[in-house]
Amino acid sequence: VQLQASGGGLVQAGGSLRLSCAASGRSFRSYTAAWFRQTPGKERDFVAAIDMNGRSTDYADSVKGRFTISRDNAKNTLFLQMNSLKSEDTAIYYCAAQSYGLGNRARTAYGYWGQGTQVTVSS
Repeated sequence: VQLQASGGGLVQAGGSLRLSCAASGRSFRSYTAAWFRQTPGKERDFVAAIDMNGRSTDYADSVKGRFTISRDNAKNTLFLQMNSLKSEDTAIYYCAAQSYGLGNRARTAYGYWGQGTQVTVSS
């Protein structure tokens, strides 16, 4: 599966952004999907994941209650709605996919990656 993230930009603290990730190739519904983020000099960190059917989700504590992950398998698209953004949310956001279920938040568990989209939150 090929992934392409979009929707990043510059937003003020407290604002909202919605990221999208378009999937192509093998059926997107066959994959667990996730969002990760990375800042310069740091590891790529788990943000949120959603199972193949979109029924179960998993969130990092830092974004729980502010971010919502969702997917539309009919349109082969993954979303991340980000509300109440903080300056510490500034990062490059990557979408990712893997063939197994939820539960493993490790970056190495995901074999398919999009190119990343920059999110900058100004305080």
